Amino acid sequence: MKARLPLSLLAAGGLAVLAVAAAPWPRVSAQETRPYADADDAGMVAAGRAVYAGNCAQCHGRRLQGQPLWQLADEYAGRRAPAHDATGHTWQHSDEELFSMTKYGRFPGEPAGSASAMPAFDQRLRDRDILAVLAFIKARWPLGMRAAQAMLNPGFAGMPSNADGRDWRFPPICSATIRREISADPAPETRKVATGAPAPAD
Repeated sequence: MKARLPLSLLAAGGLAVLAVAAAPWPRVSAQETRPYADADDAGMVAAGRAVYAGNCAQCHGRRLQGQPLWQLADEYAGRRAPAHDATGHTWQHSDEELFSMTKYGRFPGEPAGSASAMPAFDQRLRDRDILAVLAFIKARWPLGMRAAQAMLNPGFAGMPSNADGRDWRFPPICSATIRREISADPAPETRKVATGAPAPAD
């Protein structure tokens, strides 16, 4: 399962590709109750490093690199632990999805008992431990990847605190999606906003 950024978010995010965002990113509301892993919290990241080493590294790798051949599409596809570093697809899922997959072994909305190679950790880890692991994983990503993942969360929860003041780019897959979405949109102004470049003359 791979999440896809809506055009509206991609268009807004396209400004950040060129680091010309006019206003700070919105932040998560104090009333937000859905799972949220704060990779800017050094204490949470440090705790997550220890929990990851003791519970996750055996399958996902000490360096978050995943099991060998995890990307191979064969009869074992989906059964090898994927990478959680910048080479994987973890960043294409919201915090809520990642929390649910870790705690229950399935994504939100999937029925209990769904076939999954991911074991459930609800009997082994507390919620705060799971969130700490996710914070540790996210802290290892490049700034643009963290920003892209935060855009999948309510209120852009998890948007890096320094996203407003540093130059960064979306991961290549996001840039390709922006180009596909905008090329399919006939409105020149939309193309201009999303790409940061003048729209071709009609």
